[in-house]
Amino acid sequence: MPVLTTDAESETGIPKSLSNELPSDTMEEIEHTCPQPRLTLTAPAPFADETSCQCQAPHEKLTIAQARLGTPVDRPVRVYADGIFDLFHSGHARALMQAKTLFPNSYLLVGVCSDDLTHKFKGFTVMNETERYEALRHCRYVDEVIRDAPWTLTPEFLEKHKIDFVAHDDIPYSSAGSDDVYKHIKEAGMFVPTQRTEGISTSDIITRIVRDYDVYARRNLQRGYTAKELNVSFINEKKYRFQNQVDKMKEKVKNVEEKSKEFVYKVEEKSHDLIQKWEEKSREFIGNFLELFGPDGAWKQMFQERSGRMLQALSPRQSPTSSPTRGRSPSRSPSPTFPWLPNKTSPPSSPKAASASISSMSEGDEDEK
Repeated sequence: MPVLTTDAESETGIPKSLSNELPSDTMEEIEHTCPQPRLTLTAPAPFADETSCQCQAPHEKLTIAQARLGTPVDRPVRVYADGIFDLFHSGHARALMQAKTLFPNSYLLVGVCSDDLTHKFKGFTVMNETERYEALRHCRYVDEVIRDAPWTLTPEFLEKHKIDFVAHDDIPYSSAGSDDVYKHIKEAGMFVPTQRTEGISTSDIITRIVRDYDVYARRNLQRGYTAKELNVSFINEKKYRFQNQVDKMKEKVKNVEEKSKEFVYKVEEKSHDLIQKWEEKSREFIGNFLELFGPDGAWKQMFQERSGRMLQALSPRQSPTSSPTRGRSPSRSPSPTFPWLPNKTSPPSSPKAASASISSMSEGDEDEK
């Protein structure tokens, strides 16, 4: 690796590449052996001290325009992002995603400050440094994690990790006696801005917890934590437990009210269905009744037909005025003869016979007397 001299540094103290000072044949012989971006997510990102960049080839200085065009083609563009990353949340992940996707072939290094530096310059953290390191290692956008990162980036640090660009939001970050700790990076053309995610930050999350402290203290007491572990006094512990009991009773009453409302709703729904079905059945019954017994119903027509048949059966039949003569059948018995009735069928053939029949009828009358 080439050794930097005082002349090889810019006005801001950031080293320049010595690629122009090396012979061309030497540059062609040395190949880049920089670590490549992670292609699989089956393991966490490594730490920098475990897989540091030992590439001996010179890293020429790139402009942002060149990097966005995909140059150089023989190595990835090494992008650095740093922070505290306490209570790792979606805002952190989105910032790292932006840093990872700045260029077509980016290798993202993430520096995490130690507890000592953070407590000195920013304040206490909820998570310790080991927890914060592990949170970054398991982010899919991170290719390498640098532990105990410096609060202010130095030329030696940038040269050691072969950093091409630094990604951070563009808001001036005043700390450690400086109005903007990234001022010299911006002046050197190595700064690439990212966008902050509004509505989410570590300070916002801590504010929510502090604002609703009683709620979370009661929550953890209910989950089995002791008052000593929560740093809660004896009186507050009893108060929180009593409030938990009151909340349980309120929840039970609320559940009973909801169930009763649901039961009443079901009863109303069923009664409505029953009334509707009863109305439909009653309409159907009334329709059938009118169809049978109404003015033009089938029952009236049937009654009229049957009454007509009964009247026809009971009334005597009238003999026809003229009927054709029929010959007696030999099977029928002869009709009885009455001597006092004249025989209409056989009129007297002569006056003598007529007088004889009249005389016989008169004699018969005298005998009866």
